Amino acid sequence: MHTFDAINLSVSKYVSFLADELATFNQILGYKKVPKRTFLLKAQEVCNIEAFILKGCVRTYYLDENGAEVILQFAIEGWWVSDIASFHEQTPSKIFIETLEETELLFLNPQSKEELLSKVPKFERVFRLLVQRNLSVTQNRLFKTISKPALEKYLDFLERYPSIPQRVPQHYIASYLGISAEFLSKVRAKLAKK
Repeated sequence: MHTFDAINLSVSKYVSFLADELATFNQILGYKKVPKRTFLLKAQEVCNIEAFILKGCVRTYYLDENGAEVILQFAIEGWWVSDIASFHEQTPSKIFIETLEETELLFLNPQSKEELLSKVPKFERVFRLLVQRNLSVTQNRLFKTISKPALEKYLDFLERYPSIPQRVPQHYIASYLGISAEFLSKVRAKLAKK
C-alpha cells in the first residue's frame, strides 16, 4: 500500500477531496519511523505533533499522584494520536505518548497544519469531526469506566481493540481498564471457562 493511501482513505470518510487537494495534503505531511519504546511526547513538553499511525502501536498515559501510570488510550494503524489541548494552545502537556512497537507515522506540526488549513480549507471540517469523534469516544469510555463491572469493561475493550491483547502487556490493559493486573487475570480466567 502506498504511504498515503491509508491516510487519504481516512480523511476522505469525512469530506470529498479532489486529487490535487489530497496531493497538497500529502506534500505537507511529515513522515517518521520511530523505534519501539520512544516518547513522541513527555509530560511538561509542548505537543507539536498530530500523528496518523501507518504501522505500529502507541499508548497515551499520565502519572497519577502516586507515580503510577494510568493509560488513557491505545492507538494503532489508522488512528490519530496527539494531545489536542497542548497542540492547539501550545501549553505544556500532562501526558506521555510512547510507542509500544516500531511505529511509522505521518504527521502535522502547528505550522504545517496552518499551511494545510489555508491551502485546503476543507480540512477544517475533517479535524472538527475527528475532535468530535474523539470527544464522543472519551465520554463513552468515562461512562463505562464509572458504571460497568470489570468483565463488561474488558469485553467492551476486546470489541473496540480486538488486536491489542496480542500486542501489549496485560498490565497495560489493566491500567487502561482501571483495575489491577491480578483482577484482570481473574476476569480472563472466568471468560476462558465460558
